[in-house]
Amino acid sequence: MHVEQISVFLENKAGRLCEVTRILAESGINIRALSLADTSDFGILRLIVNDNDKAREVLKERGFTVGKTEVVAVEVDDRPGGLHRILDILFRSNVNVEYMYAFVQQSGDNAVIIFRFDNPEEAVNILQKNGVTVIGGEKLYKM
Repeated sequence: MHVEQISVFLENKAGRLCEVTRILAESGINIRALSLADTSDFGILRLIVNDNDKAREVLKERGFTVGKTEVVAVEVDDRPGGLHRILDILFRSNVNVEYMYAFVQQSGDNAVIIFRFDNPEEAVNILQKNGVTVIGGEKLYKM
């Protein structure tokens, strides 16, 4: 029930982000979710795309440093307190959230949040035991 995320190292200078999106667009790759974290010198662009292998290949061919990371996609009630419910389950089970960001589309009446956990297997088991829907990669890439 894991999702593959690609991470792209970017120098913090004008045009680098635009270059990544141009390469992906020209290659027919659809960005489904993204997060950008930066410092004064560099940034890490985290992406969920519809074709991970092709995205990694075309970006590496253009000189970008690209990695992959396993993340977890979770349905969250799209109402006040929906995210708190998930985070409270994780907190009570002593599961650490390293980072998270939102997915671009809802799943029914729910929002979708991407999580990076220090122990993804444990997190998935705890969430599922508590009735939380975890979305697998194949379904998520097609949303």
